[in-house]
Amino acid sequence: MDNLVYKNEKLSKYSWFGLGGFAKIFFKPKSALDLKKFLEKYNKKNKKIHILGAGSNTLFRDSGFNGVIIKLGAGFNYIKLLNNNKIEVGAATLDKKLSDFAKQKSITGFEFLSCIPGSIGGAITMNSGCYDYDISQIFFSLKGINFSGNLKSFNKDDVKFFYRGNNLPKDLIILSAVFEGGALNKREIESRQMKLINQKKESQPNKIKTCGSTFKNPQDKKAWKLIRSSNCSNLNIGGARMSSQHSNFFLNNGSATSSDIENLIEEVRKKVFLKTGINLELEIKIIGEK
Repeated sequence: MDNLVYKNEKLSKYSWFGLGGFAKIFFKPKSALDLKKFLEKYNKKNKKIHILGAGSNTLFRDSGFNGVIIKLGAGFNYIKLLNNNKIEVGAATLDKKLSDFAKQKSITGFEFLSCIPGSIGGAITMNSGCYDYDISQIFFSLKGINFSGNLKSFNKDDVKFFYRGNNLPKDLIILSAVFEGGALNKREIESRQMKLINQKKESQPNKIKTCGSTFKNPQDKKAWKLIRSSNCSNLNIGGARMSSQHSNFFLNNGSATSSDIENLIEEVRKKVFLKTGINLELEIKIIGEK
């Protein structure tokens, strides 16, 4: 197991922003047994633990993370067709990969995942969604392990989902999940999928250093509209700037530091509050010590 543990690993390699310092300990388990042994050893030392998915919604601070980063390895990246339109998926599997698999098997309900640039574990944790669809609508069950190394199972009646979250324990590492869709003609599924993908391309930036939607949408409002109406669209700090295509996307123009991004986030939050009285909540995760 020791060869799966890295000391002082550079975190900028794992974030879509391409930013961040170093992790004191970085662990990439190949199996649930690797993970169980590691947790039983390191949890006794009261180490801070953060679970990293695809890095598509994570900003690591310049100072890095003085604890343990766990990123599930290839053994958690798989898809298996079950019966009755159910699909079992490893937590490290990318959302789009699951969407494409479901399409090939003529199972509908997964089309929206083609627009979400993350992994399945993160999608469940965040109840990821877009265009009026989210994970809760197809979730059936999951298997996980807590920070003490104890295996846990949850079915859909155990989990209460809400906007960008759920009631799962905070120390749960999701290992795999089962989702349930419906039967539909493959051609119709592909049409629905492409409609969502094109909608995303028209409204959101791509092929640039960003981590997607920065703030959650307040109830009955859109964060991007609040940001735009608060005259934040052209703000920039250092190498961090706002996307001209979507006001809730923050960009690294290639020279930004994590502090630039975070300071721009706080400036936007302040301006929106002063203009609207609404305190925007972060959707991205900011990890590390200031």
